[in-house]
Amino acid sequence: MTARVNLFGSEIAGKAMKGINTASLAVINSGLLPKATIDLVLLRASQVNGCGFCTDIHSKDLAHAGESATRVNLVAVWREATVFTEAERAALELAEQGTRIADGAGGVPDEVWTNASKHYDEEQLAALTCLIALINASNRLGVIAGIPGGNYTPGQHG
Repeated sequence: MTARVNLFGSEIAGKAMKGINTASLAVINSGLLPKATIDLVLLRASQVNGCGFCTDIHSKDLAHAGESATRVNLVAVWREATVFTEAERAALELAEQGTRIADGAGGVPDEVWTNASKHYDEEQLAALTCLIALINASNRLGVIAGIPGGNYTPGQHG
């Protein structure tokens, strides 16, 4: 399986992806959110969007960071799992609703936001919002270009 287009070899795609990566790193390195929460959100949005490339990256990064196989494997069914904290569950719900905004009128339901605000302050919610938007942009690049998953090695992208 090969990608439809080599985004990594394209000058314009490279510039666009560098911008997304820089913005993502601003959120990731801000210290506002626990690393596990960040990686869980990135993985869940990637699963929802069907991005094999990003799902490969974020599942392997979670495992490499020491997350248990149980937690990594149960992200896809987090509602039916007992291994996530209430704060992580709120972040996963916000990630899903923010990813599926086209599936329901009105966007992210107020009750989802209210629940997330019980666990995260305003700056953390801003960070989560940015993180969700940015992973969705990355997922769309991967899905549209048809970039396959399976070849990622943790740490290879810095």
